[in-house]
Amino acid sequence: MSEHRNTPPPAAPRSGRRGRAASVAGATLLALAVLALVTTTVVTVRGADRDPGAPTWTFPRSGGGEKSAAQEGLAGLLLPYGAGGGWTRGPDIEEFGADVQLDGARSTAVEKRPFRDLPRAQRRELEKRIDKLKIRGTAMRSYYSQEPDVYSKDDVFAVNVVLTRMEDRAAVRDLVTTQADFMDAADGFVRRGPVIEGHRGARCFLSEGATDDDLDTLFCTAYAADVFVTTTARAPHPIDTEAVAGFVRAQLDRVAPGEAV
Repeated sequence: MSEHRNTPPPAAPRSGRRGRAASVAGATLLALAVLALVTTTVVTVRGADRDPGAPTWTFPRSGGGEKSAAQEGLAGLLLPYGAGGGWTRGPDIEEFGADVQLDGARSTAVEKRPFRDLPRAQRRELEKRIDKLKIRGTAMRSYYSQEPDVYSKDDVFAVNVVLTRMEDRAAVRDLVTTQADFMDAADGFVRRGPVIEGHRGARCFLSEGATDDDLDTLFCTAYAADVFVTTTARAPHPIDTEAVAGFVRAQLDRVAPGEAV
């Protein structure tokens, strides 16, 4: 009996625990990386005049009724322009433009950006953990909710969607949970946003403290199978949360039809 007590545990479970811990750590890092990217590239309306005395928006012409070309792969899961009679081409997302699909290598490089100014040893350790997530690709698209030249500043929002496909499905789930926990902890800066009907795993957060002279930001995160989904909407205060929630639901329905994520 004593021999059985003294027998060391097999190595496999420990390895599994280490792998799980690495997955969670990687998801946490990616959550912070995505959050950093979101906070620095939140959809902003080109030409927005933020003079505090007379806040107005000046929009570029969208080209009228632009449609998305049929796309394959991850980009094919994005809502097309013109869906439901609306959703025109939105503002550029950094240097990527309004509609882009990246392969795994470039997607991984983008996720590593927040770490590039860290000391070399620390940066390399974080980059290795990002590599272990095995990001397979990213698709990004931005939208205006209506034609830019026909609506008032009170009933429009701009939104961008980022789909990230990862080989590690457990990390995708962990990423949504970690990011939601991180946002919940940001008391005073954000608060819980609308519930997305039919997608119980989706989490939305609304910026706090906005006034009539400010822009509201509504951020949502969710997953479906191996795809991590983020949407970020921006509009003059108060943002139409019901309209944004409808957009998010339509996007999630397209990624995972019939599946509550």
